[in-house]
Amino acid sequence: MNNDGGGFADYIEVELNTTVNKLFSEQMCGCQPEDYLIRVNRLPVAADHALQEGDRVTITPTKIEGARFNIVACRR
Repeated sequence: MNNDGGGFADYIEVELNTTVNKLFSEQMCGCQPEDYLIRVNRLPVAADHALQEGDRVTITPTKIEGARFNIVACRR
């Protein structure tokens, strides 16, 4: 897992029925879930969604530092 939005992925093992909220809090220490789009098997899920074997979780930042500046600079 990579919380910097750098496109890096890896496999991790979690206990069956771990909730998405628990996984997020364990893997993304100090981050706020509202700043991320969290999907399981490409579909948005609720925080209490229980993970099953083979699930693919993606956590994508919705706010990438510096992105706003670049958009403003392009408009000038």
